[in-house]
Amino acid sequence: MRLYKSEVNAEQLSPLTLAFTGDAVFSLYIREMLVCDANRPVGELHKLSVQAVKASAQAEGMRKLLPLLTEKETDVFKRGRNAHTSHTPKNQSGCDYHYATGFEALIGYLYLKGENERLSLLLNEVIKSVRDDEGDTEP
Repeated sequence: MRLYKSEVNAEQLSPLTLAFTGDAVFSLYIREMLVCDANRPVGELHKLSVQAVKASAQAEGMRKLLPLLTEKETDVFKRGRNAHTSHTPKNQSGCDYHYATGFEALIGYLYLKGENERLSLLLNEVIKSVRDDEGDTEP
């Protein structure tokens, strides 16, 4: 569900613009999930949120999503992954950062296209795979 109802052609947006949007969408998704899972102190919510949205976690989730993507979704991911960013955070590997940018571009693309069911399916797969790997209910 998009809140701002103006039309946009996601096909014509740069991969970094898509990633800018996808970053916000994924962050909101994680925050909503954490709040719905349990009533926790805000500091704990923040800590869990940061763990889930960091580049290494996004990159790991993206690697698990790759076999599930359509050809078009794979193209959007690759455009985001290959985009030239102005910096790489000092605590992240370059590879993870580029994969995370591709992940965010894909999320932004699906969101702006209004493909909410597909977006929800992929985000739920990311969370499921992370939870399965950790063997618990934290993101």
